[in-house]
Order: sequence, then structure tokens, then C-alpha cells
Amino acid sequence: MTQKAFQDYYKDHSSHCYGCGRLNEHGHRIKSYWDGDETICRFLPKAFHTAMPGFVYGGLIASVIDCHGTASAAAAAYRQQERGMDTDPELRFVTASIKVDYLRPTPIDKPMELRGTIKEIKGRKVIIAISLSSDGEVCAKGKVIAVQIPENMIS
Repeated sequence: MTQKAFQDYYKDHSSHCYGCGRLNEHGHRIKSYWDGDETICRFLPKAFHTAMPGFVYGGLIASVIDCHGTASAAAAAYRQQERGMDTDPELRFVTASIKVDYLRPTPIDKPMELRGTIKEIKGRKVIIAISLSSDGEVCAKGKVIAVQIPENMIS
């Protein structure tokens, strides 16, 4: 059986994000999953995601770290509450803060792998550390502080 991505559980009204929204035909449509205690996302950049020939534009890197982080926050919150991501009330997160350290150029012709580690869950806040690798090398590291969207804003 194929594992369902975190983003596949988002209700239609929560599925328009440029980075992870399945209903945004122009977006990245990233998919995030559990891999043990870490979260994982694989994304293949397209030719138009270029900064300079052969390398990914840094804004794309920040974007996929951002959306993988908020999806990881939602999955972690559901996991902490010991309930499925298809249960109500819906838990969705937005980025309160993001920090990205670019460590080396990221090749455009190879898949990127993002791995998230949940560092803290406290109330409505989740902190996630994310590493982005390509071709076996860590190219960027990020820290996302995600906050839960109030229920009255997503219903």
C-alpha cells in the first residue's frame, strides 16, 4: 500500500498554497511523508528554477523548506495528539519564522531530498530543522517555526 502524503489530507480550502497545494496547478505540489521519526520530501527542480546554468535558484530552496516545514508541523501535531490527519478539528500551520543557510550550490538536474526533524512542539508552535541534500551532499539547512492557524480561519 502506498503511503499518503501529508498534503493529501488537506481539505480543499487548505490546498491552494504555491508550494504544497494540490489544487494549485502552477505550484510545486511538494509531497511530505514520515520516514521513522523524520519527515521526508523529494523534489526534482525544473529547468526554469535556475539561478545560473546548472544550479537551483535560492528562492525555490527556501520555498520547499518552508512548505515541507509547515506540513511536518501539521503531521507532528496530529501525531502528538495520537490521531489521524483526516480527523477534525483540522490542524494547519503557517510559517512564523524561517531561516535558511545556503551551504553549497544545489544542482538543478538532480532530485532534492528534504529531511525534517521535529525539535519542539509547544502549544500552537512547532519548530522543525530541515536539511536539503542533492546528490548525497547537504546543500542547505533550514529552521522553520510554524504556528497553528486558528480553527475559525480555516473552516
